[in-house]
Amino acid sequence: MQTFADPLMRAVQVAGDRTAVISEGRGFTFRELNSRCRRLAAVLKSKGAERGDRIAVLAANTNHHLESYVAIPAAGYAIVPLNTRHAGPELEYAIKDAGVKLLLTDRDPGKLSELVETVVMIPDEYDALLEEAEEMEFGVGISEDSLAGLFYTGGTTGASKGVMLTHRNLIANTFHFMTMAPPAADSVFLVMAPMFHAAGSNGILGGIWTGSCQIPLKVFDPATALDLIEKHRVTHTLGVPTMIAAIAELQHREPRDTSSLIMVAHGGSPIATEVVRRAAKAFPTAEFVHVYGMTEASPLVTGLRNEQDLLDVDRSRSCGQSLIGVQVKIIDNGGNELPTGEVGELAARGPNIMQGYWNKPEQTAEVLKDGWYRSGDMGYMDKEGFVFLVDRAKDMIVSGGENVYCTEVEEALYKHPAVLEAAVFGVPDEAWGEAVHAVVVPRKKVTPKELIDFCRTQIAGYKLPKAITLSSEELPKSGPGKILKRELREPFWEGRDRKVN
Repeated sequence: MQTFADPLMRAVQVAGDRTAVISEGRGFTFRELNSRCRRLAAVLKSKGAERGDRIAVLAANTNHHLESYVAIPAAGYAIVPLNTRHAGPELEYAIKDAGVKLLLTDRDPGKLSELVETVVMIPDEYDALLEEAEEMEFGVGISEDSLAGLFYTGGTTGASKGVMLTHRNLIANTFHFMTMAPPAADSVFLVMAPMFHAAGSNGILGGIWTGSCQIPLKVFDPATALDLIEKHRVTHTLGVPTMIAAIAELQHREPRDTSSLIMVAHGGSPIATEVVRRAAKAFPTAEFVHVYGMTEASPLVTGLRNEQDLLDVDRSRSCGQSLIGVQVKIIDNGGNELPTGEVGELAARGPNIMQGYWNKPEQTAEVLKDGWYRSGDMGYMDKEGFVFLVDRAKDMIVSGGENVYCTEVEEALYKHPAVLEAAVFGVPDEAWGEAVHAVVVPRKKVTPKELIDFCRTQIAGYKLPKAITLSSEELPKSGPGKILKRELREPFWEGRDRKVN
């Protein structure tokens, strides 16, 4: 049995005096990291936290966030990482839905403070409390089946869903990734992806387990990222394609010594082959790895290694083979496995698959069937098990690594009194992979800017339509009355290959 307490225990034993974390110029050894995590657990207990309580973290990538990610589950609580890009109503919903008791945050909590019993401010109050606390024992009374975290992800019904991930789920997926790309004790990870995403926090346990150094990038900035790679001889990093593109572009213009890089992983959104090609030229010492998954899978399902060597062959469009320990198949609407080459829905099974959606049994039953998670992503598999995704069954846009569910944006638009009909879909965007676009039939005079500004009060900035087309005609519909988005979308994608990652 393994829980979040185990990686720290091993790291202290085999690498106690090695550097575990470098955050904002300050380094911490594994012995110090272990002590800080145990003292944080004691602080939370002193604030009234009891086993199983949900504790939210709303903060940028720092050692504080990393410590919280490890300590909260290791002490028997469940972490609720909150998206720092979400608007107030979205954050309030997650806190209420999860029944959060305590909030750790590095920003003004505003109304959120009224929804929890205690707020601990990062870094000053957090560090002061740790100075006064005694170390608390980890792992007592918890098992691999204990809830480790609730990770909120967008929902096709408009409301976010809390994905229930246990210690078993998250630790299993750590091992799944390490079997594909095992880190070494002297590896140095630059954590570019935000830790509130499962993809951003996925490598934390593996890094601790192997005694590797991790460098959280507080706010993504390509110049800072390159400077850290050069200064600390970073060997590994992972980001969404827009991050990879940004650091590659700057490296071409203002090169640093990045010869230490041996692996650059990416996932979470579409990426153009030319972006990988240019990035591979910028970082010639690095192997490029494409990973695919979803929060419900903790989050990784497949991986494609040595992508830089596949740019001129069809396999470059693949998201790879299933990770060791994860099963993948392509199914039809009835759940029957399809033959090689036929397009259907991707389903996954393994110890990394979530327990379900928090307080949403009906939505859980829709996606978990006979131990298989039905992803909603459409694709096919070749004879060697390489998966090629071709479309999304779910009504979702992936923009800059963030999932945007069309119905969330549509619901925001429909709240405006001038909106009669609205349809939201993704259109190609060179910078972000896909951009949010809306077509609106107004019932009275309104401008696109007015609608976008109104949406800004309802949803996160990255979910806002980049452009809105106003139509004087009724939106096209099928016989049953469903809006035919494909007719609206097709002109934007004509002649383009819509690669889904």
